[in-house]
Amino acid sequence: MTLHRAIKSTDELVEAGLIEVGDRDSIAAVTQKYALSISPTMESLINRDDPNDPIARQFVPDPRELVTTPDERADPIGDLAHSPVEGIVHRYPDRVLLKAVHVCPVYCRFCFRREMVGPQGLGTLAPEALEAAFGYIESHTEIWEVILTGGDPLVLSPRRLRAMMERLAQIAHVKIVRFHTRVPVVEPERCDAELIAALKSCGKQVYIALHANHPREMGEAAQGACSRLVDAGIVMLSQSVLLRGVNDDVETLAALMRAFVENRVKPYYLNHPDLAPGTSHFRLSIEEGQKLVAALRGTISGLCQPTYILDIPGGYGKADIGASSIEALPDGGYEVSDFRGGVHQYPPNPSP
Repeated sequence: MTLHRAIKSTDELVEAGLIEVGDRDSIAAVTQKYALSISPTMESLINRDDPNDPIARQFVPDPRELVTTPDERADPIGDLAHSPVEGIVHRYPDRVLLKAVHVCPVYCRFCFRREMVGPQGLGTLAPEALEAAFGYIESHTEIWEVILTGGDPLVLSPRRLRAMMERLAQIAHVKIVRFHTRVPVVEPERCDAELIAALKSCGKQVYIALHANHPREMGEAAQGACSRLVDAGIVMLSQSVLLRGVNDDVETLAALMRAFVENRVKPYYLNHPDLAPGTSHFRLSIEEGQKLVAALRGTISGLCQPTYILDIPGGYGKADIGASSIEALPDGGYEVSDFRGGVHQYPPNPSP
């Protein structure tokens, strides 16, 4: 049963047939700590007959979320250590994150900002704080790109988005505006002409990094949303998280990356899960991830290859952790591994 409204309570999870009545109390304990919202679009994709459904796994609360391992942390990628003013994260010299809002249309159970987002999270920046954030960007001429994230910035109304974009238009050294969002797949109807016009109103090049983790998310409505955005001149990239029980096999990853490319979304990052509290049941080992990425390399077109990324805990930035396929040898040559696991000499040994 699809409720045709966002699911935001344990009672609605029961009503929609997503949890059993007997699980209500254990799930309620999770939702008291971490926000819950499942959009009608995502709810409609869940197969109730599959106890391991990959869409449900991403959005339906799980009692294991209350188990925090010793290595998990509230701020796993160190945003707060690089926040000079409220709403700004300035980790890399030429770009900043602007976190104008901390609510989302859906709440992913593996979210690395799960301690900060949701109705009880950090909320939306007050006008004075937002202007202070713009002032910081304005005073730092090395900032070439502004990345709007949160929360999900596309939950803001077109009017508010237009006001923010017009403010960025006044800052000459900012050339690129990027949005990190799930909206085109979880609420594709939001991506209408009014929203697109607001995104384009600053006159700068706009990029959208689309977060999706399973090929089923790229359904007909999501495809339409992506088409409208790309046709308007907005460049789209993908961002996915490697998740146990969701996309931790080559076939699923290949289908997801092909779906992106078929819809003019360039595969960008495949993120290793961050050390967010209560998310250990989603994490693979890095070695498992490297094997999957190596197998993917030999399975699908180069157009479809994402970069396997780890955000180093503590705020030290991203590292490419894809398995290295080349190793230096003492004689000055190299051993190169192919996607089937074969090892070859480079330069090759001379023929006898």
